[in-house]
Amino acid sequence: MDSLPAPLRKAPLIHSSLIPIPPRQVTIGDAASFVGTTPRAIRLYQEIGLLPEPERGSDDRRYGYGEIIRLLWIRKMADAGIAVDAIRDAFADPAPTGADSDYDVAGARELGLLPDFVTSRLTSLPEGSLRQADLDILLVTERIFGPLGAAVQAGRFIALATHRGLREESDRVDTAEEALDDMIAVDDPRVAQVAAEQHAFELALHAVIEDSGLAQEDDALFDSWDALHPVTDEDGAHESMSANEAIGMMPYDWSPARLRCMELAEEIAANESSAS
Repeated sequence: MDSLPAPLRKAPLIHSSLIPIPPRQVTIGDAASFVGTTPRAIRLYQEIGLLPEPERGSDDRRYGYGEIIRLLWIRKMADAGIAVDAIRDAFADPAPTGADSDYDVAGARELGLLPDFVTSRLTSLPEGSLRQADLDILLVTERIFGPLGAAVQAGRFIALATHRGLREESDRVDTAEEALDDMIAVDDPRVAQVAAEQHAFELALHAVIEDSGLAQEDDALFDSWDALHPVTDEDGAHESMSANEAIGMMPYDWSPARLRCMELAEEIAANESSAS
């Protein structure tokens, strides 16, 4: 998908027209449902200092993107048997899952913080080539789309990590998109300009993915996943949360101008596709 940032960009499994507009903040109930825990557990994390107290809305605590990311890592670390003090120390580090800590790709794989199906695709990258934000996004994608979705999306980060100019352009466009804050009107010319730049970047990224063989690796991932997980009549019977439901619980602090920018980039991609 050409214009959606974070884990929704380049998502392989659904079309953007099916994606609901995500909330900017969510209640403790939706935060717990997305993470796969309980409101009581979240309150406990706050009491013992693993999670800062969130903002309060008119009727409840409100949780944003950063808090959900932290909750996901907390749950993963707790499930891996990491002690509370060690989890607290990890978050005292400015990059608790970054390249200079125990929670880089190798650490995430060893501790089970991300599935082997995801991390095995990343272990050949040079040390430090992935960013904290990259691992955060893979974690969210794995929660929404499962290990296959995260493994396919990992190809995006491989391309960015191995093509310096591409990563620099990604940073530039992301910065321009983030600057479309609540002070920018939806019809401001900058919105359309950034949409065009975002679309152009996605075309360049797609070309690198195709030319480098990463797209073929994606196809092999689907085949491998199908072999490991044959479809049965009971598949989906116990699924507790659909992708769309999960997306509706994952907050992103996107302004109306930024959302309009995404829509315009999608329109550009759709128009080019229909014209070709």
